[in-house]
Amino acid sequence: MIGIIFGSSMGNTEEAAEFIGENLGLENEVLNVTDVNPAKINSYDKLIVGTSTWGSGDLQDDWDSFDFSALNLNGKVVAFFGMGDSQSYSDEYCNGMAKLYDAFVKQGAKAVGSVSTDGYTFDGSDAVRDGKFVGLALDADNESEKTEERILAWIEQIKPLFS
Repeated sequence: MIGIIFGSSMGNTEEAAEFIGENLGLENEVLNVTDVNPAKINSYDKLIVGTSTWGSGDLQDDWDSFDFSALNLNGKVVAFFGMGDSQSYSDEYCNGMAKLYDAFVKQGAKAVGSVSTDGYTFDGSDAVRDGKFVGLALDADNESEKTEERILAWIEQIKPLFS
């Protein structure tokens, strides 16, 4: 069972999480981070986690108050996705995803699912490491027409790592 855990304030990240769950083709459970605790997250062998970015590059509020130190993710495969605004917050696009990535990797997660920055327009992002996003970057505000296509391509990339 794959846990798909999201934090969403406006519903865009929740919609993306549900779309991922519906199209993954593997047994999964889609849950809001407000409905889980670290023990529940620790119970999954594989995870897909997502957040929106707020303020000056902050995690979504529900993730921001989460106790990451109680996670035990040693060797667990984790993929990341994030929502951001590539125009209004072009210099901190999807920084929330970077914070989620850093918190999970610190607790032992084996991160998968990096995505090329090709086709994206933004000025800066903490979520870019070694020239790629640490996960799937999405923009429901300015590029909603690309969301489904980006998610489906990403699913094809990560699916073999979750089978």
